[in-house]
Order: sequence, then structure tokens, then C-alpha cells
Amino acid sequence: MPKIGMQPIRSSALVEAVISEIGHSGTMDVTVSQIAKRAGMSTALAHHYFGSKNQMFVAAMHHILIQLGAEFSKNLKGVDDPLERVEIIIRTSFSDLNMRQETISAWLNFYVFAQKSEDVRRLLKIYHSRLESNLRHELRKLAPEKAETIAEGIAAIIDGGYVRWVLRGAKNEAQHPERIALEYLRLNLSEHGPRT
Repeated sequence: MPKIGMQPIRSSALVEAVISEIGHSGTMDVTVSQIAKRAGMSTALAHHYFGSKNQMFVAAMHHILIQLGAEFSKNLKGVDDPLERVEIIIRTSFSDLNMRQETISAWLNFYVFAQKSEDVRRLLKIYHSRLESNLRHELRKLAPEKAETIAEGIAAIIDGGYVRWVLRGAKNEAQHPERIALEYLRLNLSEHGPRT
């Protein structure tokens, strides 16, 4: 019987192992045995904590979103200027945490998995809804009549820009999705003239 307090540690190790295995293989076609081995435990113990491979994938997606949410909160803390807040949302979306190969691999696979898993689809909907809501909230103070469109455009660049960057093996910083998203923001806001 595991010691009290071991469950969170082992669950966390399994979640990290799921992300690492997906990142290593580039697919969700990994076995519970591979995940358990990477986490340093038996297959039976892995099943004990999560029940199934699908539940492990859902827990991994949830873990990534919690990390991202915590990073957003930390970076936005104490910042009141709406333009600066939108820029922080963009920069955080392309931070080192999110641009790691294993994280990108996990995101790509989770998007595919969402077609089959209601739990993953729900998590992705929550993420998209929060991202766009946060962008719209700040953009309404900057360009109220275009807030919806600009927010949707930024979200689309965040969703697809980093994937294109990595899959193309891009090295040109001018093509980095963060720069593209920031330029898209500036171009749209420039139509409204100088801020008052």
C-alpha cells in the first residue's frame, strides 16, 4: 500500500511521463508500460492511479493548462495597462514553457485526441474561451468595435503560429509567431490612431 502523500507525487510523475513520452515519440501511440517506465513505476501502479491511458492523457492536458494559467496569472499580476496586458498574453503564449518540443507535441496530439475524447474537447473549449475572453476584455478598451475580430485573429495565430514555426524548423526570428502576433495587434490598433 502506498504511503500517505505519495499519490500526488506519483500522479505528477505519471503526468510528466505522459508529456515526455508523447514529445519523444511525437504521437499518442504510447503504451501505459512506456509511460510507467519513464515515471519509474510499474504498469500496475500506473493503472491504479489513473485507470486508463485515456485518463492519463486527460490529466496531462489538464496539467499543461494549469501551468499555462499560472504563468498568465504571474505575468499579468500588477499590470493595468490594457495594451501591455494583451502583449503579455501573447508573449506568455509563446514562452519557453510553451515552446518546448514535448509541450508542442502534446498540444498537437491533444487537438487530434479531442475528436475522440469529450473530456479533452471540453478542456480545449475552456482554454479557448478563457484566452479569447481575456483578449476581448482588454481589446475593448483599445478598439471596442474591432475587439472581437482582433481577439479571434490573435487566438488563431497563437493556436497555429507556433505549430507552423516548429514543423517548418524555422530559424528566422522575423517569422517567429510571437512577433507576427504582436505585429498583427499593432497593425490593427494603428487604424485607431494614437491612444489617449
